[in-house]
Amino acid sequence: MTTTATEEKKAPEQPKESFAQAFLHGLWAANTVTVTILAVVLALVIGGILIVVSDPDVMAKYGYFTARPGDALGSSWEVVGDAYASLFKGSVVDPAAVSAWISGEGGWERVFAPISETLTYTTPLVFTGLSVALAFRGGLFNIGAQGQAIVGVILAALAGFLIPLPPVVHLVVALLAGALGGAIWGFIPGFLKARTGAHEVINTIMLNYVALYFLTWIIVQKGVQNPDRTDAISKPVDSSAQLPRLLGDNLRVHAGIILAVLVTWGVAWLLNRSTLGFELRAVGNNPDASRTAGISVTATYVSVMVIAGALAGLGGANMVVGSTADALTPLVVAQIGFDGILVALLGRVKPWGVALAALLFGALRAGGNTMQSVSSISLELVTVLQALIVIFIAAPALVKAIFRLRAARAARLSTSLAKGW
Repeated sequence: MTTTATEEKKAPEQPKESFAQAFLHGLWAANTVTVTILAVVLALVIGGILIVVSDPDVMAKYGYFTARPGDALGSSWEVVGDAYASLFKGSVVDPAAVSAWISGEGGWERVFAPISETLTYTTPLVFTGLSVALAFRGGLFNIGAQGQAIVGVILAALAGFLIPLPPVVHLVVALLAGALGGAIWGFIPGFLKARTGAHEVINTIMLNYVALYFLTWIIVQKGVQNPDRTDAISKPVDSSAQLPRLLGDNLRVHAGIILAVLVTWGVAWLLNRSTLGFELRAVGNNPDASRTAGISVTATYVSVMVIAGALAGLGGANMVVGSTADALTPLVVAQIGFDGILVALLGRVKPWGVALAALLFGALRAGGNTMQSVSSISLELVTVLQALIVIFIAAPALVKAIFRLRAARAARLSTSLAKGW
């Protein structure tokens, strides 16, 4: 008797990916880093189109595009290249300044001037971005970072020119006064949310207006307004309450950037290593389950808004104890609170991500000034670039569709971005 052996058919083994292939495969997935980089690229491309459209000389050459396409395309490339070159030179480094320094024809200050301006613009955005991000992680939408920064700048300035103190002590008191002012302004919507359920978005928006008009009123009061001026400007902050500059008197970067890095580390530790951070994240993810587990949701809401307000208040304080200004004016805090919302979104409400997003926005602002003065490009274009970046960041599915990224990772990304809202 013969037996017939049957062989099982085995599926052919798939060849193993090399490290380089695996790296490229993962790089072209819709992960956080890839989507963020591509969002910036898309914003720059659309910004370049807007630069071309807004230039009448370039648009005139598109009138005979079919006859001589090289003229229009060459001019477009030139105007966009000049604009973005000016953006880089004004925010990172100017190669001409480096060459002049090496050859002995220029000083080192010109080399570090662009990065100095970038860090100066970055510093307050780190604080307000962390303020918004921390509230997000706790399940609250802190639209009031602008108002908290305004109250912070008011108390910091008052402490800076009304209280005579020794240099180091005076600076610490001014910064603490700014943080206290923001904390008080953050406590109000936090308390209302916890006790009455009043929505923090409505409360913080209204408190922004209250803070703005309070600033406008207090500037012109006796004892606050500069006696040598007739316009709305306060007395200057004493030099003893000013943050020291890091690269000499001719460059604006100051010790506030070091404080911003330390605070970023502190917030990261608070969120990931502390009991309060665990409770904060738990309440942000599911307040009902947190309440069942014995976490006080009301106390957490109040704590989150107080800390968030203090962070925004520090951002406001940096506007008068740093190198941006030394006195109160109606526009002293600019839009750092509202820009902080964009920074928090771009940083995906994570502390170190917020710091990097603030650095990018600071570079755009510093480079935008150079782009406007050298290339005659409107500074509003920088605002458009910021908005476009955030739009693409908030819509990872759109970025995935444009660049044909892997769908599974993109779906997981959009889910992670939605947490904390």
